[in-house]
Amino acid sequence: MPVFGQILGIEGTAWNLSAAVFDNDLVSLFSKPYRPPAGGIHPREAAQHHASEMKEVISRVLTDPGSITGVAFSQGPGLGPCLRTVATAARSLALALNVPLVGVNHCVAHVEIGRFATGCHDPIVLYASGANTQVIGYLNRRYRIFGETLDIGIGNALDKFARSRGLPHPGGPAIEDLAKGGEYIDLPYTVKGMDLAFSGLVSAARDSRAGIADVCYSLQETAFAMCVEVTERALAHTGKDEVLLVGGVGANSRLQEMLATMCEDREATLSVPETKYLGDNGAMIAYTGRIMLESGGVLPIEQSQVDPSFRSDQVVVTWRNDDPGLWTKQEPLNEMTHAMGAEAVVTLGPEDVEKRRISKRYRQKELDARLIAERTRAEARLIATARKYGVPTPVIRDVTGDTLVMERISGILLRDALSEDPLRQAGRTVGRLHTTGIVHGDLTTSNMVLRDGTVVLIDFGLSAVSPELEARGVDLHVLFQTLESTTDRFPVLKEAFIEGYSETFDGAMDVLQREQEIEKRGRYL
Repeated sequence: MPVFGQILGIEGTAWNLSAAVFDNDLVSLFSKPYRPPAGGIHPREAAQHHASEMKEVISRVLTDPGSITGVAFSQGPGLGPCLRTVATAARSLALALNVPLVGVNHCVAHVEIGRFATGCHDPIVLYASGANTQVIGYLNRRYRIFGETLDIGIGNALDKFARSRGLPHPGGPAIEDLAKGGEYIDLPYTVKGMDLAFSGLVSAARDSRAGIADVCYSLQETAFAMCVEVTERALAHTGKDEVLLVGGVGANSRLQEMLATMCEDREATLSVPETKYLGDNGAMIAYTGRIMLESGGVLPIEQSQVDPSFRSDQVVVTWRNDDPGLWTKQEPLNEMTHAMGAEAVVTLGPEDVEKRRISKRYRQKELDARLIAERTRAEARLIATARKYGVPTPVIRDVTGDTLVMERISGILLRDALSEDPLRQAGRTVGRLHTTGIVHGDLTTSNMVLRDGTVVLIDFGLSAVSPELEARGVDLHVLFQTLESTTDRFPVLKEAFIEGYSETFDGAMDVLQREQEIEKRGRYL
């Protein structure tokens, strides 16, 4: 493998124009962000800022052009005008210096600089930034997305609220400061499996008549608890023991504190890069460009078009030789006596299962109590309703404030039986569920049990009654994301599921079309 010297990296996907030079370590880094006089980021104005400041930003880090052996740039995702401005500069520099060009996925760069800066190996990644909120894990040479925002990114959510109250941009730091003097008020909490949504939360916060400190405190507590919950779900599903926090919102001390508490309770390790590597920065592009170049990742000039919707799971990770596998080996279902899921402790007896929801130390106490009570009542009611209409579910034996006692389902978790026939059976079961008007809300392969040729649905903790096409589409989207993130046979297994689903649900084609629309939604909104 050839040894490469210094790599110049240019980042400019949105508001921050930044450049850096990276060798075996960071050599130089300089940023000059676009700060709108009012309101949010205007893509054209941000691009004009990048164009006018490009020469100064590059010259501040490029002190020895002869030492540069490659130029890397953020190819996407991001705002189209900003991406094109940066790409033009990168092409010109690569040609002028006669060095290779490397196109870097912005999201992957956040992950890689985080791994470099903290030394973590195979983490579940919470990527929390202005336009992106994703839970990511590595499998089979790709960074797979376990879950993500279904509408706007966490940073954009905070900025939208801040603008509505006349707070400066970016809104996160101002909200964090005001929240220190606030008390909790109820706000909407929207988690759908390992996906989440912020629009309803922002609208309620914006319209609240409570004091600004109380709204800021509650907005943070609610939004961050949602992020930590979906991260914990990915940890529980995979059995991994590392969490990495990246992205600009990761600088928030309360978010770091909540993640640290969750990791402590799950005996996992939290890694957070130093602040200069958290937000958008040229160092992450330069470093990732370097490891890509070392593995042969040269981008021909004629193929260097930008991609505003460039997803992390589209990138083939050629620079990693390890393959941690699907998850840490976990005990077979029939041999389990105890299990700790994402939100409950499960005790499995010979015939019965006791599921007790446990208080989450990272969540604000009133919010925690509300979620436990609401989810326990709803789970019991909807399991009973689904079973009444012929959906394979456990039989409910008893219900208290935080505990369900139900029939033990003997069999194999679907995550341990990923082949065509079990997925076809899963499709049939989910089709029956959707026919009743119920959506599961957490449709992962850890919440389906293969028993005597039939797939039984368990864990209705996030389920709801909804006739909406969107809700059913999200149900399937959660399942398909889980499958894609944990197996390399995703296309075949997805097709098998669709066959079974279409057999038992008349509206299958409409739901599948909506799921495709959900998948294609951009995150720069």
